[in-house]
Amino acid sequence: MDKEYKKAPEIFTTKDLDYLKDIFGWHHTAYKVMMDALNYVEDEKVNKVISDCAELFNDNMQFVIHILKDGNQNE
Repeated sequence: MDKEYKKAPEIFTTKDLDYLKDIFGWHHTAYKVMMDALNYVEDEKVNKVISDCAELFNDNMQFVIHILKDGNQNE
């Protein structure tokens, strides 16, 4: 069952919402850890990697928000 969905479903089940909540939570926690780490790391190269990771986690959180907010409205 290797399906790739191109758009959000018309109706979200509670299982869908739980899954999205978990995804958002994982990325939010990772984002906070990365942002906190920036306060303690002095190496510029490491800070760049941490910043890139934080940006990725933030992008993923924004994607989940987009799914929940917009659904199929922006086709």
